[in-house]
Amino acid sequence: MTYTHFKFETDADGIALITFDSPNVSMNVLSNKVMEELGQIVEKIASDDAIKGAVITSGKKAFCAGADLTELGGGMADLGGKSEEEAKQALFEIAFRLNRKLRELETCGKPIAAAINGLALGGGFEVTLACHYRVMASDTGAKLGLPESLVGVLPGGGGTQRLPRLVGVMNAAPIMLQGKQFDAESAKAQGVVHEIAPLDQIVAKAKELVKADPMGARQPWDQDKFKIPGGGPYHPAGMQVFAGASPMLLKETYGNYPAQRYILSCVYEGLQVPMDAALRIESRYFTKLLLRPESRNMIRSLFLSKQALEKGARRPAGTEKSDIRKIAVIGAGFMGAGVATVSAQAGIEVVLIDKDQEGADKGKQHAVDFFQKGVKRGKISPEKADKLAALITATTDYSKLSDVELVVEAVFEDSDLKHKITRAAEEHLPKDAIFGSNTSTIPITSLARASDRPENFIGIHFFSPVEKMNLVEIIVGEKTGDEAISKAIDFVAKIKKTPIVVADTRGFYANRCVMRYIEQGMYMLTEGVLPALIENGAKMAGMPVGPLSLQDEVAIDLGYKVLQQTKKDLGDRFETTPNAEVIEKMYELGRYGRKNKKGFYVYTDEGKHLWEELDQFARDGVLPEDRQPSVAEIKDRILYAQALEAARTMEEGIVSDPREADVGSILGWGFAPYTGGVLSFIDTVGTADFVARADELKAKYGKPFEVPQLLRDMAKKGETFYARFGSEKKAA
Repeated sequence: MTYTHFKFETDADGIALITFDSPNVSMNVLSNKVMEELGQIVEKIASDDAIKGAVITSGKKAFCAGADLTELGGGMADLGGKSEEEAKQALFEIAFRLNRKLRELETCGKPIAAAINGLALGGGFEVTLACHYRVMASDTGAKLGLPESLVGVLPGGGGTQRLPRLVGVMNAAPIMLQGKQFDAESAKAQGVVHEIAPLDQIVAKAKELVKADPMGARQPWDQDKFKIPGGGPYHPAGMQVFAGASPMLLKETYGNYPAQRYILSCVYEGLQVPMDAALRIESRYFTKLLLRPESRNMIRSLFLSKQALEKGARRPAGTEKSDIRKIAVIGAGFMGAGVATVSAQAGIEVVLIDKDQEGADKGKQHAVDFFQKGVKRGKISPEKADKLAALITATTDYSKLSDVELVVEAVFEDSDLKHKITRAAEEHLPKDAIFGSNTSTIPITSLARASDRPENFIGIHFFSPVEKMNLVEIIVGEKTGDEAISKAIDFVAKIKKTPIVVADTRGFYANRCVMRYIEQGMYMLTEGVLPALIENGAKMAGMPVGPLSLQDEVAIDLGYKVLQQTKKDLGDRFETTPNAEVIEKMYELGRYGRKNKKGFYVYTDEGKHLWEELDQFARDGVLPEDRQPSVAEIKDRILYAQALEAARTMEEGIVSDPREADVGSILGWGFAPYTGGVLSFIDTVGTADFVARADELKAKYGKPFEVPQLLRDMAKKGETFYARFGSEKKAA
């Protein structure tokens, strides 16, 4: 029998080598067709007496990236016409299918080994856990992990049952709950894999284990007198683990992430019963999770939409994909050095220009230091680090721009300076080169006035620190052409970031929305709300850090400079606000944020704490305890202010695709990921209920909670953003 996704061959010893190698894709995933073929292979192994055992490996660089969430999303979309009970049953069948196949594999009566050549995540890792033996390559950077909780689901192929039975609950918890990964050495040390070996030896080692078969083709949990490492739920040690797990989880997630809660329930309940019952428990929780809006929204935004945008979903029609090979970065400060670093890391040649050689060299040293950290952590070799660093040329010479394909200007937020840089660069740039400004707030159209070719002028807005932040805003000016947009998308994709395309306005998309977040923190400060309540309430709402802490991170002096530029640009149209007053006062006091260890927080070697003198900003004094707002009120102010601004950008056409609004909000400034993003938050609340609550907030807190007319119109019709703006099918 021939298979589409697997190669099957049997050697003279009767050991089948099953090579997972799906056609026309760079990475194996567990699709419906793959699982169907896997079931056929298991049946063949079990029924053919000539087959004594099997080794499963991969024909690609990675072993398997996990389940095909695109198919899962499609399967969920098909449930629309079913009753609640029918939908639950259909989802359970989808969820239990992989569990059934893998249970058949491990109970087929013949020894099965996995030869893990590279990355094996999610369902890919679960396939290997269902094998009796595992051999892992020591020289490919292979990793094992269960990252499902990071996109709102739980391991649904037995991961919550087999991994704790192998390594104990305490060791398995960070893998399942936080998405931590094993490398080969740690996997061997914890007993996840039986042997590690060079890539060219893993299949032979796996065959040796199959031939020896010390476990008699039975998993440890199917053996007599099996005991869970570290103890199960009713073992004294195990009871201590579970007693501490729930409060610890609540502390970390504030109860916002059902996936983590359900994983813990799977483990607690599953470890008390035999494996067959345990797997059904896991599939029931998987089904229950898929019916929750948090799970659906996170799958859509953090996987499906993010993946589509990275593949060029917003590329203008009629433009072709390009391969950017050489760029220039002008401005070798923290941001520019970061852009140079990630570009070189992607194999792009970089000309790094600064006003003097010392500044340019310092920018290159940033990249050198970053690559050396990779060497120390074992991620790259010393030779590779040197090769990447050599791609960066640090200079003051603009004539070196003569053959670059794209420029990223990353100098200070000053229009006059940026105009000067543009003119200097264009004297040497090829005519078809793209000029991108990394401005965070200044409209691109105004910056493009200094350019002789505004059709090639575009905004390419990175977030700090560049090496860690995955979002890049591509800002389209009034005269920006399609080729510039297309090449900017290709550049962002090549450096492994996620691009969103937005129209031109002050602050663009991300900064407009995140400023509403920071503003609410300062508004509440001036109203007399306790700073600790502001910060903790925001984190309980799902934000990664409080608004005051975030302003410290992005720098108060930068906020001051942006404020002064905005005043200059708007003139008489500028309206002062409480947050502007706070920023100016903090700047006058020399409190610039984390950078000088003085901001809304005080930074010491031991950590940080809120500045004791913040009560000076409370206009009428700090509110007494019985008049402090509830946590629920703070959470609503924090989330609604940001979501209303996002809705306003949709109304104005700054963002045109809900996928970009949602992905941008999570990756750009950390908007509560469990919501699926700003617009998914509104859709989930329901537009009518959202508008009603926003009106209540406006009555109490004023202008920041004004509801845009678009949202009122949608509320009357019961519309969602994904339905109205035509992305429901794309995103599902």
